[in-house]
Amino acid sequence: MSLTELPITGLPAGKVSPAVIVCGDPARGDRIAERLEDCRILSNRREFRAHRGIYRGTPVTVCSHGVGAPGAAVAFEELIAAGAKQIIRVGTCGGLQPEVQAGRLVIAAAAVQNTGYGRETVPDGFPAIADLSLTQALWQRAKAVDPAIKPGIVLSRDNFYAGVSAPAAPDYQTMSRAHVLAVEMECAALFLVGSLRGVATAAILVADGNVLDAGESIETYRPGREIVQRAVSDAIQIALETLWSTTKPA
Repeated sequence: MSLTELPITGLPAGKVSPAVIVCGDPARGDRIAERLEDCRILSNRREFRAHRGIYRGTPVTVCSHGVGAPGAAVAFEELIAAGAKQIIRVGTCGGLQPEVQAGRLVIAAAAVQNTGYGRETVPDGFPAIADLSLTQALWQRAKAVDPAIKPGIVLSRDNFYAGVSAPAAPDYQTMSRAHVLAVEMECAALFLVGSLRGVATAAILVADGNVLDAGESIETYRPGREIVQRAVSDAIQIALETLWSTTKPA
């Protein structure tokens, strides 16, 4: 029996456009959807809210995926099952290089895979790598905003607010010395799902701070600052233009 909707996200089968933007926050998804014409809600279940509309003649679906790799991977899997062929993540991150401060754009070409989801999904050592062509197209668009931007490696992890010292916790100073640009929570899952399902994936992130001197905490985490929100607006536009340039119009 064929599905009419996907079981967890509620996405209607066959109704997701080939070009997709994903983000963690449903409110950011609404913000992206405002830039689309003839936009309508496809589904709205749990943390997964999806819209479909038109950008410069190209059908685009926007879907939120929540926080963390396991739930996000559910969204990626069901988006692909419902029709996605290209997925770009527009997210936020914490800088791991001194120059990656609040408001800086980051293109994630690959991710250090430090998630429980990845350990249960692929063999040890399996790389979490974005699609080369889609990442290149994203980079070309991003250079108009930041000429110095270059694709690089990010760290994907499960924990946000620190617990006690634990062997599995990555060391930010070590990651920085290894030239990892930033830390976030979902890129590795996106890149792994893309590799497993044969779908092109890429990610553009906005730094909402730098974690080298002070790690994430309730007292210091301030993603709503104007400098961050302006950069998020840039990242949204870059992602839309990239999908338009790499997808045949309807």
